[in-house]
Parts: sequence; C-alpha cells; structure tokens
Amino acid sequence: MYSGILRGKLKDFLVEIANMASFTILTVKYIFRRPFEFSEFRRQSFEAGYKSFSLISITALIMGLVLTIQTRPTMAEFGAESWVPTMVFISVVIEIGPVITALLFAGKVGSRIGAELSSMRVTEQIDAMEVSGVYPMKYLVVTRVLATTFMLPVLVIYADFMALLGSYIGFTLHNNISLWLFIREAFDELYFADIIPATIKTFIFGFFIGILSCYMGYTTNKGAEGVGMATNSAVIMSSLSIFIIDLIAVQLTQIIL
Repeated sequence: MYSGILRGKLKDFLVEIANMASFTILTVKYIFRRPFEFSEFRRQSFEAGYKSFSLISITALIMGLVLTIQTRPTMAEFGAESWVPTMVFISVVIEIGPVITALLFAGKVGSRIGAELSSMRVTEQIDAMEVSGVYPMKYLVVTRVLATTFMLPVLVIYADFMALLGSYIGFTLHNNISLWLFIREAFDELYFADIIPATIKTFIFGFFIGILSCYMGYTTNKGAEGVGMATNSAVIMSSLSIFIIDLIAVQLTQIIL
C-alpha cells in the first residue's frame, strides 16, 4: 500500500518536473520570436523593479547596519576593527546581498505574478487571448520572465550599496571615519573574481523566479482555490530554487576559481 502511494507521489513529482522543463523551453523559444512585446516588458519591469525599491532599501540598510554592529565587537577583540568594512561588504556582495534580495523579490514579485496569471486563468482571460489570436505565452510569460531576469541584478547592486551605507552608519557609532575612507576600505579586498559569479547568479535567480511564478499561475486549474495555491506555490518554489541555485553556484565557483 505505502509503496504504491510512494510510486504515485514520485510519478507526480517527475511529471511536474517534466512539465516545468517543457514550459521553460517553450518560454525560451518565444523570447526569440518576433514581434517583441516591448511596452508590456517595460510595464512589468516597472512593477518588478521600481516598486520593489522601498522594500529593498529598508532591508539592505538594516542588513548592513546589523552585520556591522554584530561583527565590530568581535573584530575589535582581535585588534582587527579596521577590517570590518571589508569583511561586511564582501559578505554582502558575494552571498548575503544576492540571496536576501532574491528571497524578498520572490516573495513580493513572485507572489504577484502567480496571483495575476492564476486569476487570469480562472476567469478564462488566457483562453480568450488564445482564441483572439494573441499569444499569451509571449505577452504574459516572456515579458514577466525577462523583467524579473533583468531587474533582480539591478536591485541586488542597489541593495549592496544600501547595505554599505548601513554598515557605515553602524561603524560610525563607535568610530570617527569619513564615508570616502570607509568606501575605500570596503572595496580594498574586493576583486572582479568575486563580483562576476555573484552577478551572474542574480540573473539566474531572476530567471527562475519568473519562470516558476509564471508556471504556477499559468497552469493552475482548480478554480478560485487555485489562485491562493498558485500564489503560495510561486513563493515556495522560487525561494527553494534560490537556495538550490546558490548551492550549485558556490560549488562551481570553488571548482573554477
């Protein structure tokens, strides 16, 4: 009995993975198919990027502030207080900044995409688009996936500098240092070999947040209940993919570098 249930669950899981892969391949194909829905892409970029600035600003500022306040006493005990700007900024740029920002992005933007597309599916708006000759995959999915792919790296870079500002505020609570000198010390041990892998994985984070959120919303089929399920699933799957991709990226970076 239990083995049969387990086989059924495994089969459903594999079918879902295959459907996600098929959905991803179809989306990539539509990216290169003319004409490109530039106006909708611009609108989605505004929704995903600009409307997330306030949340990212507050979170990144507090993140840099807290990291510095917690790190400074320990570093001061070893006489390495001057290393705090460098250590905090490298931690933020390489790992903490991209992951935390991507998780916030998944929660805010991924849930919105899942809710929008699932609502459109439930109310048969997507079916109406197909009948009227509009390609919903191109208009609804491609524009959202590209918007999340290109907006997340911008938000991460912005979050890194907001965290640097927060770190400066936390550091100046106990030390008298100019902002310019603090920035110089923060960048002192940061190299392109550190920045490039961190930047590349933000594009991947954004792509998968968009793909998974669109998939959960686009393929929902359980009526009004499906809207809530799609929204919840979009956040969960996007967040899980961030951790998995980050784990793979860390291992590849260690191997290559």
